[in-house]
Amino acid sequence: MQVTFTPVDNGRLANLCGALDENLRQIETALNVTISRRGELFQVSGDSEKREHAIKLLKDFYQRARKPLDIDDIQLALVEVAHKPQLASSNDADMPVLMTRRVGLHGRTPRQNTYIRQMQEYDITFGIGPAGTGKTYLAVAGAVDALERDMVKRIVLVRPAVEAGERLGFLPGDLVQKVDPYLRPLYDALYDLMGFDKTTRQFEKGVIEVAPLAFMRGRTLNHAFIILDEAQNTTPEQMKMFLTRIGFGSRAVVTGDITQIDLARGQRCGLIDARDILRGVRGLAFSEFQNEDVVRHPLVARIIEAYDAHAKGQA
Repeated sequence: MQVTFTPVDNGRLANLCGALDENLRQIETALNVTISRRGELFQVSGDSEKREHAIKLLKDFYQRARKPLDIDDIQLALVEVAHKPQLASSNDADMPVLMTRRVGLHGRTPRQNTYIRQMQEYDITFGIGPAGTGKTYLAVAGAVDALERDMVKRIVLVRPAVEAGERLGFLPGDLVQKVDPYLRPLYDALYDLMGFDKTTRQFEKGVIEVAPLAFMRGRTLNHAFIILDEAQNTTPEQMKMFLTRIGFGSRAVVTGDITQIDLARGQRCGLIDARDILRGVRGLAFSEFQNEDVVRHPLVARIIEAYDAHAKGQA
């Protein structure tokens, strides 16, 4: 299947293809097609449905290519094209938008939009799924949104200090410096959504607080947006303790990937227990993401699928 762009605009063609045809390689990887190019003529081979998607993307990107295309825009568009029928069927007025430094931030897949809506409507929301599905990033965005709208007075970031199969040994510094490596993904999201300077000021004023899970016992958190990240590494006792810290005017989001549990062998997972025990409790919501919700490099979804297939084969 061929597509050509006339009249020829070499600048647009260069922006469309990217340096060393990097943008074309991204489309090939995501859609499992092969794209060959000679001048303004593009030849696309592969599955017929995937070929049509690739050609639509090439046409769309060519229209945008007045300036160089960002690799992030390419990859986000590849995610959205996979969900276009579902997203198109939903009314734009119903699509939840979060108030952050990134204007118009919204979900890229139907499940992400449901997750955002649940965070806005429920006091406790669970986001469970594989890496790259936006669980943590959107949870932080939900916290920033609630803070900007003055729905909460502070943000509390919580994470169990469990090492991912490695022994880091003694970590120097005060409490915040010791847990800093474990909370880095949350910091990165805050810097992106609030800006470095504003985030730093909010930390200094205590509006944003870091709290290791082990130090949550005995506390009651009122008017706060609390995020428990990497919750697959909590025990049932820790999960129960965390969930009972929620005070008046507070909201909590619990995120985790139950395929990446780093607990000692034989220990039960608090996130799995909570999902089974609390499923029917009113006032709680569960979002379970799938491989197709991955919003990262197109290879990430394929890697997850390959590991899932291997695990099923062994089982």
